[in-house]
Amino acid sequence: MFNRIPIAALIAGCVLIAWAPATVDARNTPTRSGVTAPSASADSTVVVMLGVGMPRPDPDASGPATAVVVGSRVFLFDAGPGIMRRMAAAHLPINGVTALFITHLHSDHTLGLPDLIFTSWVMGRRNALEAYGPHGLQDMTTHILEAWKVDEDVRINGLEHEPASGYAVNVHEIQPGVVYDSGGVRITAIPVLHGSLKEAYGYRIDTPTRSVVISGDTRPSDALVAASRGVDVLVHEVYSAAKLAPEKRPGGDDWPRYMHEFHTSDVELGKIAAEAKPKLLVLTHIIRMGSSDEDLIRAVRAGGFGGRIVVGRDLARY
Repeated sequence: MFNRIPIAALIAGCVLIAWAPATVDARNTPTRSGVTAPSASADSTVVVMLGVGMPRPDPDASGPATAVVVGSRVFLFDAGPGIMRRMAAAHLPINGVTALFITHLHSDHTLGLPDLIFTSWVMGRRNALEAYGPHGLQDMTTHILEAWKVDEDVRINGLEHEPASGYAVNVHEIQPGVVYDSGGVRITAIPVLHGSLKEAYGYRIDTPTRSVVISGDTRPSDALVAASRGVDVLVHEVYSAAKLAPEKRPGGDDWPRYMHEFHTSDVELGKIAAEAKPKLLVLTHIIRMGSSDEDLIRAVRAGGFGGRIVVGRDLARY
């Protein structure tokens, strides 16, 4: 009798069972001085998907960004386009985060960095933004601050009277290993393989109540699998293997090779998750190429993972 149940219904059921959004106070409204911290216990942990998109603009999927909220502290991973609007929509503080962690320096993961720096300043940030990431992040940040010199001067010396310290950024260019350890939150940088980029990281976040791994952009990585074993939540990038084909554009013949070297297919992700056995797998940085949620889930299952899967959506919480 089980075999007579339509496959589509089974997949839909898996999605409904897997999607277990956490409860976080969303009553607060963004103001110039920032959003009041959610009324959660000091060690509660919530993963908030702020952007699950990729370079192709999608109105429903902002650029890559994930927040891990521990009590009232917000740890942000990547700053894709639209980051501050998504922070406001998620009712997270718009006057700055506890710390920012960049996975790699591709533009789709960093185009929101000027927005994060300057908008949080205008919205009330008074202290330097703590930013962690690969070598080259300091140069990027220095050039951003230089590019907005006119804005900085007008806001400090004009009628807004913004504090000169408010747009400062303390950059920490990191190595693999523990890069942050404070107040019960330990964050470990995991070296991953992202094509020809010399330096790219995933991150493992250990809090008093949860463990989370965020892959960043990567092809299958043994180091990431090792770091992900048994975690509560694995947030991992994905593309559709079934839809991968050369494209009709300059350089389009190399598209399949590019994807194999820079990214992880849904079937490969199924194998990774089957080995790591996270309690929840969340798909992000989704390169669909026409595939549906059901297509992606079916392919992850084909890779061997039988656990809980969620196809990520902007503003979803786990």
